Amino acid sequence: MQRCLRLCSARNRGLSPVSTENMLAVHFDQPGGPENLHLKEVPKPSPGEGEVLLKVVASALNRADLSQRQGQYAPPPGASSILGLEASGHVAELGPGCQGHWKIGDPAMALLPGGGQAQYVTVPEGFLMPIPEGVSLSQAAAIPEAWLTAFQLLHLLGNVQAGDSVLIHAGLSGVGTAAIQLTRLAGAIPLVTAGSQHKLQMAEKLGAAAGFNYKEEDFSEATLRFTKGTGVNIILDCIGGSYWEKNVNCLALDGRWVLYGLMGGANISGPLFSKLLSKRGNLITTLLRSRDNKYKQMLVKTFTEQILPHFSTESLQRLLPVLDKVYPVTKIQEAHVYMEKNKNVGKIVLELPQ
Repeated sequence: MQRCLRLCSARNRGLSPVSTENMLAVHFDQPGGPENLHLKEVPKPSPGEGEVLLKVVASALNRADLSQRQGQYAPPPGASSILGLEASGHVAELGPGCQGHWKIGDPAMALLPGGGQAQYVTVPEGFLMPIPEGVSLSQAAAIPEAWLTAFQLLHLLGNVQAGDSVLIHAGLSGVGTAAIQLTRLAGAIPLVTAGSQHKLQMAEKLGAAAGFNYKEEDFSEATLRFTKGTGVNIILDCIGGSYWEKNVNCLALDGRWVLYGLMGGANISGPLFSKLLSKRGNLITTLLRSRDNKYKQMLVKTFTEQILPHFSTESLQRLLPVLDKVYPVTKIQEAHVYMEKNKNVGKIVLELPQ
């Protein structure tokens, strides 16, 4: 019989023992606010053909988790309905047909279409990545979704080149902090928008050449001043509707505007097409979660070969995931409230009971 372990009870009495056939997972009975979240005992999954069972140590929180909890973002067909798009832990079981790249007990991190905020998750073998030397399991949980997204935006879609200027909206989000570092690694110039002086200072420490407080100034005019009127070659945009006119205003001729989120709404009012056409601008849209397995495996493989070595302590230009807060999963409600307030600088990580 399944048991719901409400967070208030978990805080007061600790987590109850779970049978070996089951596991604890983040759950909500109906869409709504953070108060609907709780831990629930559910059946432990078994790996299918070409899959690995990962015993999860940590999982990071993403905006997609908030949208799914609110009933606005359904998982892709066939994906777990449990929240969590990335996780780190240890290989617990190998399904039939695995190619022998992994052994039981190996530490690993994984890109997921869902299911990461649970004690176990099944993962296609090609979605797993080794954890670089010097990176903790909590840090590793903050890499897959954010860094693969940023890598995809910059390289596969934005075609970033050395010397390009790149405007990164939500520059202190998980994707933003990854994009700043990856832009620098590519020899390009990262610029960011953020909503506080503290966040702008953190962005500069990560390597941003300049930052603009969108609450206090017109970021498009500030961008044009910085670029001496030429505009930026690439815009990484998770805001959407409310930023469209300013984005086009500060886009360079033949620039690439890569849209991957709609935090500022989906509606457009005004001459978007004529303004974009006058810049010969490229509007590129993308989502990662809904991509097919073949694409994701290609992305993971390319990232593992080209970028992952730079996370090692031995790298001359070391990359690091930025962690803001680490919560025990029993405080999942608190973690969601914190992210909704847009306070985090970098990633919010959840640690699972072992």
